[in-house]
Amino acid sequence: MSMLELKSVLAKKFAECISNYTLKNSNELYIEVDSPATYDICSYIYQELGYPLISMFAADEKQLINSYAVYYVFADRQESLLLIVKTMVKPDEMEITSLSKIIPAADLYEREIKDLFGINPLGHPNPKRLVFHSNWPDGKYPLRKEFNLKQKLDFVQEKISFQKVEGKGVYEIPVGPVHAGIIEPGHFRFSVAGEPIINLEAQLFYVHKGLEKLCEGQSIEKCFYIAERISGDETFTNSLAYCQAIEKIAGITVPQRAQYTRVIFAELERLTSHLGDLGGICLDTGYGFATFQFRMMRGWAYNLADELCGMRFLRSVNKPGGIRKDFMVGKKSILLKYLQKIKKELEDTVDIIKSHSMFIDRVENTGILKPKIAADLNAVGPGGRASGQCNDVRKSFPYAVYDKLEFEIPKHYNGDVNCRMNTKIEECFTSISLMIQAIENMPEGKILEPVTKVEPYRFAFGMTEAPRGENIHWIMTGEHNSIYRYKIRTPSFCNWPALCHAVNGNIVPDFPLINKSFNLSYAGNDL
Repeated sequence: MSMLELKSVLAKKFAECISNYTLKNSNELYIEVDSPATYDICSYIYQELGYPLISMFAADEKQLINSYAVYYVFADRQESLLLIVKTMVKPDEMEITSLSKIIPAADLYEREIKDLFGINPLGHPNPKRLVFHSNWPDGKYPLRKEFNLKQKLDFVQEKISFQKVEGKGVYEIPVGPVHAGIIEPGHFRFSVAGEPIINLEAQLFYVHKGLEKLCEGQSIEKCFYIAERISGDETFTNSLAYCQAIEKIAGITVPQRAQYTRVIFAELERLTSHLGDLGGICLDTGYGFATFQFRMMRGWAYNLADELCGMRFLRSVNKPGGIRKDFMVGKKSILLKYLQKIKKELEDTVDIIKSHSMFIDRVENTGILKPKIAADLNAVGPGGRASGQCNDVRKSFPYAVYDKLEFEIPKHYNGDVNCRMNTKIEECFTSISLMIQAIENMPEGKILEPVTKVEPYRFAFGMTEAPRGENIHWIMTGEHNSIYRYKIRTPSFCNWPALCHAVNGNIVPDFPLINKSFNLSYAGNDL
């Protein structure tokens, strides 16, 4: 459905409820909706039009419209359209009607909004705190503009509640938040009957950093460096999403050479991440040879990153308006040499592991995420694509020069560890192919169109396909080249609930393997 057709359909059905239509950045349609009608309109968009809810957030806009605003972001991935429903919440009301019963993906967003803004989702089936644990005092909402960052809060002592599963032979196994390795903290509460897991509840946000609050009032330059540090292994794609939003607001066109270079670095980050994940899957099955093969290849990818920019986490490569320097000058031959080396070793290693029957038996039918659940939760990236959700921002919302390059999106439907592994293997080969195409087709020319000034109270989305999946950043600028509101939704936020469903019916010793096949980010979730 085109933008005009969509607007016509909504106007015909909800004419009296929609007060304004605004088209931004060519593919973002904002509709302002009377609060009582929000539930009906969002239900219609989700159930009748079939648009998934891909993000939801609030903003304190009292100094602009004397109200809070809640944004519901739906996507038409076939037409590359974003439909954003905006509803106002008056400071003396602070309530919205929960969508969680009809749109399961709304669950965490509504709980997040309640914690950070104090807007209560009426009718939510489980309004338990999400971001803040039980030591956070009531009535303190940090994303309200009046919240004082320098204020020292008096923490309270309350017990964290978990869902209780009762029945004969049912017992609980608490795991974490501190783990045996060097991973970040997260608590997992297993309810088990005999050996099979019948429920898993994850308690995250132990390392909540308040990044969105830290960015308020800061310059666009400073916030770029914060964006790079959201999650260490998705540095480049987070910084790229940030840059995209700023570039749209500033109304500039990024030079072609910079666009091709961005593809190379984005795919190098994906390749590096997937090789680490594949090694982790093999490690958790006790397959030592394959583990060290993937680790070796990942080391080669890190060497390539060091050769290109001197930084394995790919920081300070991007810059709003393009890239910081021409990293590709004189590097074509060594880049192609590394890529061919990795490709050959990867082909050989994949042939070996796929002929290992005991290994395949271990990953097949383990940790199945059913397609219906994946769709309901908007599972993204390899975790979603392994369960039939064949969505990829590089195709559905093309950016950089992905629309000029040839590649296919993996399609798998069983949703088990094996499918997630195969998805990542195929994406490794795709990343290598895309980098080679970008090198061979890269034009000469400048690499930066400087962003000198952005108008206040403009807003835009930046969307990238991070290694873990669909990555969405929304920015509203403020006065004097500053940030008024920065909303970050990484793929891990969508996929943690999917992981909790995927482990059901498996035994507890399978959890590390299933967890590694998703390999979600704690830092990327606990913003």
